[in-house]
Amino acid sequence: MKILVTGGAGYIGSHTILEVLEKTSWDAISADSFLRSSPLTLERIKNISGKQIKNYNFDLCDFKKIKTIFSENADIKGIIHFAALKSVPESVSNPELYYRNNNESLKNILACIKEFGIKNFIFSSSCSVYGNIDTLPVNEESPLQKAQSPYAETKQEGERIITEFSKKNPDIYSIALRYFNPAGAHLSGLIGEAPLGKPDNIVPSITQTAIGKLGQFNVFGNDYDTRDGSCIRDYIHVSDIAYAHVLALQALFEGKIKNNFEIINLGTGNGITVLEAIKAFEKVSEKKLNYKIAPRRSGDVEAIYSDSSKAKKILGWTPKYNIEKMMETAWKWQLHLSPIPSPKGEESEG
Repeated sequence: MKILVTGGAGYIGSHTILEVLEKTSWDAISADSFLRSSPLTLERIKNISGKQIKNYNFDLCDFKKIKTIFSENADIKGIIHFAALKSVPESVSNPELYYRNNNESLKNILACIKEFGIKNFIFSSSCSVYGNIDTLPVNEESPLQKAQSPYAETKQEGERIITEFSKKNPDIYSIALRYFNPAGAHLSGLIGEAPLGKPDNIVPSITQTAIGKLGQFNVFGNDYDTRDGSCIRDYIHVSDIAYAHVLALQALFEGKIKNNFEIINLGTGNGITVLEAIKAFEKVSEKKLNYKIAPRRSGDVEAIYSDSSKAKKILGWTPKYNIEKMMETAWKWQLHLSPIPSPKGEESEG
């Protein structure tokens, strides 16, 4: 049985491929144009698993090229769709790029699912769809608020597209996994988050600052209505998230999902502030982080964390790793990369 992972060279996609290879008998293929990733990631997967993953270097907005993937792989039984741009600041500065890339690629994948008779689809969604929500923790029934960034808008729209698709195609089963803040790296320390250029996410920003590649870490805002004034997020280990995708596909294959489109949150249920995340890193690394308080950043939500009881009930999923393990594995990965520090350093963002 073959699984197509779009964005397979990306952060979560690569870890999901490893979970597929380590915990199932399925084969995996990837579709990744390396717009925000690197071919080196596939080599890292091979070094860990011993298996070479076939990748289609296609822009998923090119429908004709996508069709060749399915024509050449008639044994695809399920799709996990990660491929999307995900930087909140970039989406604010270039929203048209996000609207085209994220939603057109999804429409093309769904068209192929219908044309080639594939019945099982997992969509990479995001907690950003909730916006600035009043009641915490959020669950799948929490009403969606106004999206705080074009990136979040693309995820809201993506779920709407799948909702309408599912109404018209009752024999195709889909799950949207709304995950919160992926962090950490594979326990081996041989693969992890490897942003091209200046990172947007908090953990690689912290580790790159600590190693000396970036000069200073910015905490965007300390005047939010939270316990220490910094934003609250539900950080979750990337391998926990990756395994949830395996469990979601298994649930579809085994006919455990009653509705043909389900939405499921993935989070730890614990809100961690940015300043608390810094303290966790300092504890496991035994290094003092060079950081400063900066003005608030456009597009950031004040606080959000998950009620993930539905994931436990339907998928049998509970996260294994805490914030310290996330920081420990991320630091191990950063030390494995051993980047050469830039002479002057740039400020990092988080």
